[in-house]
Amino acid sequence: MEILLVLWALLMIGFVVLPFMRRRRGMIEQVPAGHPDAADPENYGFARQEELDVRMPGPDQDLLDVLDLVQRSQDYRAAGQLLAGTEAAGERRWQRVQAFAGAASLELQQRPGGVSDAPGGQWLRVWRAEQPKDAGGAAVHAEFLVQQAWRTATPGTDEFRIIMEEARAACGEAALLAPGDPIPYIVELSVARGLAYTQPEFEQVWLKILDRAPNHMGAHLAALHYWCEKWHGSREQAYGFAEAAAARAPQGSLLAAMPLFAVFEHLPEVNLVSGFYQSEVVTKAIHGALHAVHSARADDPMLAHVRHLLVFFLVRAERWAEAMNQLIHVDGHVGALPWTLSADPAAEFAVYRALAVAGYEANGGSPATLPH
Repeated sequence: MEILLVLWALLMIGFVVLPFMRRRRGMIEQVPAGHPDAADPENYGFARQEELDVRMPGPDQDLLDVLDLVQRSQDYRAAGQLLAGTEAAGERRWQRVQAFAGAASLELQQRPGGVSDAPGGQWLRVWRAEQPKDAGGAAVHAEFLVQQAWRTATPGTDEFRIIMEEARAACGEAALLAPGDPIPYIVELSVARGLAYTQPEFEQVWLKILDRAPNHMGAHLAALHYWCEKWHGSREQAYGFAEAAAARAPQGSLLAAMPLFAVFEHLPEVNLVSGFYQSEVVTKAIHGALHAVHSARADDPMLAHVRHLLVFFLVRAERWAEAMNQLIHVDGHVGALPWTLSADPAAEFAVYRALAVAGYEANGGSPATLPH
């Protein structure tokens, strides 16, 4: 994984320092980066890099308000109330569980505690102690343990296995508290990946999710990781899983975008083919994702995830206007793939955004021609 990240970083550096390109009748003119005529994203009303919110893929003001209150007061009750009022089988509740767990995990990392001070994330421990039968708190605790394992330990080590085994037990407790809730099983998908469940064991967990929330996009994305070549499946299995999900997706479901995520998970470490992002496989996946975006409800919580990944692929494919059309919907938030794989998600997003703007203007676009 470390090698992959280093290679991506090197590729990204090359991508940034290369001159911006302008296509006209098959010819390429060069507009050097830093040229006085170079495009400025701020002309489009886009947020400055330092203003980009790395916590979430899109806006959720209720969540932000509660997170701020919980972290300031160290009182968990607002978090419990928010989860209790969020649809159990919906995408938003899963995102909020992840957000609360991530906040507690980051707090603990920043303030591990000592003799004279309490560790960060103490509100989650109090939540579990005072409300042991609260299903929301149990789900957040299970996800917290999963994030701790991936954040603080190395897969394959005893430390990693111990934390993941604790997470598996926490998933079981959360499932008992809310028998119809898919979230404990969605959390367990990450446990299954970390502990290398056999494929029949994984399928048992997956069937429980399908019984409860068959069209849950977040669950499908979590399951896709297991089937990837770098974990416990293969490129063919991952593509097959994604394509099957897209084929059975109901009208308006973002599951039609799953093949694009499968392509992203299997990008070549070094791409020596200039037309890779215009290839049939990539183009088909992009079109499926664009169709999903156009058909989805405007308030679908997973819509921003798909738009962010589309920005990445559309820029790489030099489809500048289409990339800009996605950027106007997601700008301001960068807590999604592919940016979160970077040590600096805001900077990574800003690079692609600048390339999109430059390519758009090089082909005659301007703030006045961009629909909002």
